[in-house]
Formats: sequence, C-alpha cells, structure tokens
Amino acid sequence: MTSQQSFFLLAFVCYLLAMVVISWWVSRWQKSASDFLLAGRRVPVLLTLGTTVATMVGTGSSMGAVGFAYQNGWAGTLYGIGGALGILLLAWLFAPARAQNFSTMSEELASYVDNHPFVKKLLALLIYSASIGWLGAHLIGGGMYLSWLTGIEQGQAKLIIGIGLAVYVTIGGYSAVVWTDAIQALMLFIGFVFMAYFALDLVGGLGAIQHSESVVGSGFLSINTIGVIPAISLAIAVLVGVLATPSFRQRIYSAESVRSVRQSFVISGGLYLLFSGVPALIGISAYLLNAQLDNPAFAFPYLALHSLPLLFGGLLILAGLSATLSSASSDAIAGVSVLVDDIYQWLVGSNMPEQHQLLISRVAMLLTVGLALFMALLSDDIVSYITHMVAMVMSGLCVMGLLGRFWRGYTWQGALATLISGVVGACVVAQQASWLAWFGNPVLPALCCAMSFGILASKLSQKSSVNKAHNTVEQTSS
Repeated sequence: MTSQQSFFLLAFVCYLLAMVVISWWVSRWQKSASDFLLAGRRVPVLLTLGTTVATMVGTGSSMGAVGFAYQNGWAGTLYGIGGALGILLLAWLFAPARAQNFSTMSEELASYVDNHPFVKKLLALLIYSASIGWLGAHLIGGGMYLSWLTGIEQGQAKLIIGIGLAVYVTIGGYSAVVWTDAIQALMLFIGFVFMAYFALDLVGGLGAIQHSESVVGSGFLSINTIGVIPAISLAIAVLVGVLATPSFRQRIYSAESVRSVRQSFVISGGLYLLFSGVPALIGISAYLLNAQLDNPAFAFPYLALHSLPLLFGGLLILAGLSATLSSASSDAIAGVSVLVDDIYQWLVGSNMPEQHQLLISRVAMLLTVGLALFMALLSDDIVSYITHMVAMVMSGLCVMGLLGRFWRGYTWQGALATLISGVVGACVVAQQASWLAWFGNPVLPALCCAMSFGILASKLSQKSSVNKAHNTVEQTSS
C-alpha cells in the first residue's frame, strides 16, 4: 500500500468515526424500539428529503449507472429515469399509508388481504430477504470503491465497510440514518457535479461525448445499442425497486404526515430526474479515457483517481462511498424493522418486552448486517446482483401492493399466487439464456406472471366463496 492509499484509508476511517459520533449524539433521545426504528415518527420534510435523495443516489446510480454507461453510452440515464418515476409514483399511490401508522411493509401489504396469518408470515420472510439483498448490494459496491481507492483486497474492504456500518447504525438507529443521510446527500451531489464538470473538461466537452464510439449511431438513450425491450426492462427494474423496496416505505411510516412525505418524494423525484444524466456522462467520459477496463463497475473510481488531481479524486471516491453507506443504512433499518416487529413476534408468540426493545433491536441490527455481509462476500457483480434480486424478490411485492391497494376483489389466495408466480417467472427466464438476452433482465416476465396469476387466483377464490355461501343458504332453507 502506497502512502497515498494509506492516506485515503485513514480518511475513510475518520469519516466512519464522524458517522459514529453523530449516531451517538442522536441516540441520546432514544427510549423505545419506535424511536430506534422509526425516529418516533417525527421526521420532518427536509430530513426525509435528505435521506431519500441519499438513498436514491446510491450504489445503483453511482456504480451501476456509471458502469452501464461505460458499456452502453447514454443508456446509463435509464437508471435515473426509472428511479425518478418510481419515487413520484410512490408519492402519489402509497404516501397515504402514513395515516395508517404501519411499522413495516409486510404489515401494510398484509392489511390489504385482511391480515391473513400465512400471507403475513411469507411477506415478512420475503421483505426481510429483500432488505438483506439490497444491503448486500451496497456492501459489494462500497467494497469495490474502497478496494480501488486503497489497494486492499475486496473482501477486506467489504469487511471494513460492513463493520463500520454496523457500529454507527446500531448505536443511532433510524435517527442516525436520517441525519447522516442528509450530510451524505450534500456530499453526493457536490461530488458528482464536480466529477461531471472535470470529466467533460478532460475529454473535450459535450461535442467529444456525442462523437464518441459508444454514442454515435446508438439512438436516443442508446436504444439501438441495447435494444428497446432491454431498455424498458432496465428502467422498469429500477422503478419496481423503488416501489417495492422496504427502505422507501420506512420513510413513509416515519414521516411527520402524509403531506410531508409527499412533498419530500416529489422534490426527490425531480432532483433525481435532473441528476439522471450525470452518471451516464461520467461513464462515457471514462470510456473515452480508457476503453480497456477489466470491470465496467470501476469506471467511476478510475476516472476519479487517474484523471483528476489525486486529493480531489480521493474525495470524490469518498463521496461514492457515502452513497453506498447511505443506501445500506436505510436498508438495514428496514430489514431490522421486519425482523423485530413481525418475525420476532411470529417466532416467540408474543410482543417484545418493552424494557428489552432497544437491546433486541440492536442485536437484530448486528445479525442483519452480518447476514448481508456474508452474501456480499460471495458476489462481485453489482448490476447482475441488483437486477436479478429485484426481479426474483420484489416484482411480486410490487404487484401485491398495487392490486391490494386499488382492487377490493384481491384475496389472500391471489396474494400467494402473486408472490410465488413472480419468483417462478423470474427464475424460468433467468435460466434461459436466449430469453434473458431478449428481455435484458427477468423483471417484465416476473411482473406479468405476478399480475396474471394474482388476478386469476383472486377471481377463482371469489367464485369459490360465492358458491360455498350459496350452498350454505340452500341447505339452511331446506
């Protein structure tokens, strides 16, 4: 490790220590699990805005979108478009859930089918798995950043990030998340904007970008390069990720009011839409400067360290690390909420003792981060990890939320069919190379399966219920 790499590692450790100090400061007001997991349901507009923006400009945008743009030009903008549409739809369709005082996404979705016990248990397991999946994705991305910046092995980098995350989130809970996210959101926007400015200067301006090999002849948003269906699939995968990601629901449940969460989501969506071209611009610039990178996911750190003044480049990498940490901390809290409020009660058979709420919540946090870290140590492909996990786990959750929220005829049998068929549809497509190449990722087939079988099963179960009621009436009359 060079002296410069040692300096950057020390800077990151100091950054983590600063997050720990902030967490300790906000933890002094915590008295219950509600304070730890939902910040007492008093998060104001500005903090909700800060934590939402920081999470959206996370690993998927910073590493996934930049790496995808490195390979496919302006198609990297699809991440931002899908995410912006997702958060705007979330504000319009699901912000009213704040008025119901839900604590977890599984509690909200189960309420749409009269809290059927089996459905609620299955939802808890799926949503906890989804939270761990997202958390693992952010640890993978953060490990790549830190490894590139410091020269340490990726496994060691993931361990450092996972341990640091576990410490500061376990101490401060959701209050720490919203405060640190607000700080990280500021770092992210400043870092990315400066990165794009320097990148344009290095490659010769927008004219050089538009005449680059990856852009010329590629069409609008590089659709000619990646194909219309894969382009739609990518944007839909990101949109579904926002609509069905537990951490975004956590922001609804913890906000001051329906109005405040809607305001913050609408502003976040607008900012993210404006931001959507920045990662693509950075990715294309990195390709112009070096088209021979072994891993496209390294496009962002390469441009930062090899094309900018070293100190400034290192600070930008720290901004990228803050993106992964802000997203990871939110998903960790969402997962722990489900584990504590739903799975614990299911396994133990009683509510959590009030005097042990904080202790059990913090133990659950350590367990959750540990599981995600174990998964992250087994994978290095961030884009594949995210898109396949979204299709397999979250497509059914998204469809169930939409059908349950807006269709009174939705039944618990339909909910089971939705959840199971979404996973099966994604798995079938993922195993067929030609199908996967045509769709780009499994999210569209998964959504279609979840929607079709959910409606069909609901219709059949409604008909069965009507027939049983009719037969009962006839027997009573006779």
